[in-house]
Amino acid sequence: MSEKLIRERNKLLLSVILFLILLIVEKTGILPFLPEHSLWYLPLYLIPYFLSGLSVVKECFLGIKNRRPFDEALLMTVATLGAFLSGEFAEAVAVMVFYQMGELFQSYAVGKSRKSIKELMDIVPELAHIEREDGTVDTVDPDEVEVGDMLLVKPGERVPVDGIVRQGESMVNTAALTGESVPREVFPGEKIISGCINGEGMLRVEALKAFEDSTVSKILELVEEASEKKSKAENFITKFARIYTPIVVYSALALAILPSLGLFLGTKIGLVSPEFFAAHPPLTWLYRACTFLVVSCPCALVISVPLSFFGGIGAASREGVLVKGSNYLELVSKLKVVVSDKTGTLTKGNFAVQEIEPWEGISKEDLLRTAAMAENGSTHPIGLFILSAYKKWMEDSSKANASPEDVVVESDPMKHSSGKESNSLPFPENTENRSGAGLISIVEGCKILVGKAKLLEEEGISVPQQEKGAATICLVAKDGQYLGRILIADEVKESSKEAVSKMKQQGIENVVMLTGDSTPVAEAVGRELNLDSVYGELLPAQKVEKVEEILSSLTEEGEKRNGYLAFIGDGINDAPVLSRADVGIAMGAMGSDAAIEAADVVIMDDDLSRIPTLIAIGKKTMRIAMQNIVFALTVKFLVLILSAVGLANMWAAVFGDVGVTVICIINAMRLIQNPKSI
Repeated sequence: MSEKLIRERNKLLLSVILFLILLIVEKTGILPFLPEHSLWYLPLYLIPYFLSGLSVVKECFLGIKNRRPFDEALLMTVATLGAFLSGEFAEAVAVMVFYQMGELFQSYAVGKSRKSIKELMDIVPELAHIEREDGTVDTVDPDEVEVGDMLLVKPGERVPVDGIVRQGESMVNTAALTGESVPREVFPGEKIISGCINGEGMLRVEALKAFEDSTVSKILELVEEASEKKSKAENFITKFARIYTPIVVYSALALAILPSLGLFLGTKIGLVSPEFFAAHPPLTWLYRACTFLVVSCPCALVISVPLSFFGGIGAASREGVLVKGSNYLELVSKLKVVVSDKTGTLTKGNFAVQEIEPWEGISKEDLLRTAAMAENGSTHPIGLFILSAYKKWMEDSSKANASPEDVVVESDPMKHSSGKESNSLPFPENTENRSGAGLISIVEGCKILVGKAKLLEEEGISVPQQEKGAATICLVAKDGQYLGRILIADEVKESSKEAVSKMKQQGIENVVMLTGDSTPVAEAVGRELNLDSVYGELLPAQKVEKVEEILSSLTEEGEKRNGYLAFIGDGINDAPVLSRADVGIAMGAMGSDAAIEAADVVIMDDDLSRIPTLIAIGKKTMRIAMQNIVFALTVKFLVLILSAVGLANMWAAVFGDVGVTVICIINAMRLIQNPKSI
């Protein structure tokens, strides 16, 4: 609790104590020296009244001065002054004290809901250690770090900018960024994002981005944007309060004046007896009008609904998901279709040699070595994957006599793009690249072909029919003889299948994959993940067209939407689709800056299982918000009617205002206190 809240709490506590003492003294008469006439208690009651409510009275007159009078401060001030005029001093003070008690509780709840998001501000690194070429180390502000600078990250310090580890090994804490409590191991060649806390090892990190472009800065921008984008429910409450408050004030004024005036005129013309008028004097109607004003205060709605969404955004951030606004949280709760890219989203995006399938009479070793000789010195990704697999096989076989069938490569193939890395292989004397088909290399006088079936057939080599599967297939031939094939594939993420299953449990009716990859590969991944629809070989513009087509199927006659669509992507080519979808979800750890900028939701650790959790948070947030709206309006309108006819007093009005507010806030805080219950 902040110092300001502590001061307000102490002042309010003193007001409550004074109020209770005066109430006991007045009602019991235990101090005989005090006069019995209630007017003597007025100056005494004004002490706790102004002690607790002076700020409200000031705010009321300030609003009148600035020509913006219709707010909660006006309602409370007019209602309590009216109660004083009616001689109900204790009730006037009770209204102000309990109103301020509700405001204090509200401030505490809002502060608590902001805490999880404010904690993100703590991820900002305070300094950076730059190692200069002469060996000296300068400690500077992270803003001064330039791309290419070599940084020293000491144990316990935050990584200042996104970079790649060049020396040292350590465990880094990424909890504030990804929601993952288990530290992640980093080693040379591993990328590391800003805001992580280094463990016990010293790291030398090469800066890949400036501070303003790093993960920390992007997160802070997203958090700032989130508070500016309101949901439909929040916008409804804001507009409702703006119209509702003046109506209530004028209705209370009418309740205070019109019945008294009508009864008075009725007595003059003989329609109302003087006794009836005496039983319902003007002060009675003034008291009812004040009660009407107290219960009509809209703070239960104005506070609890935004608090529900703020709590939802905070709960999502603790799960490693950043939502850019409560409007997107509302849309997430109504999703019917989830469309996803493949590479880097449903799959790891780490292509590698998965299978080596030699033809009859050919060993796996000969097949892999022949392909590697043809690709030696190549910069094509397929060539790099083959060279990487061959180098790993060499290392493994030198240690434990491993065979190529054990090869599964996860390291960066760019490491093996130079001849030095593959110096056990001869270089081709000549290489011819056939666009879209493969390459032909002459190595030690032998003609080696590596590529698609089309290339081999053009050279008069027959290719046996084999199952395609979910992989890029490289066929290999040497001197007119078919040797076999090498399968290069992307690995499906471990979390993808479970995430798809849980999305369907959350009410997602259709999970679709759009990819630029070949249709057979796309269909194989779709079968593995149990997707509803799969579309392959799509260009970025075609992905947008496909999303438009799906969106049109969600629109009924009269443009009424039957559910919403989310798109999950990570690459620059996904940015147009992310912008077009109702909710764009970007993979933050591996995603491109363009994708993260275009998206409405960012998953910080690329774990797809966060999406079903986000949908659950969105649905629970909407349930809580609607519960608060229905409960608050029902109780308030009931007490408003009862107060207008004289069946509800000021104490009932206090419950209708402060009591309802506190109950709604407690309900909204369920998301903040126990997000795991989602």
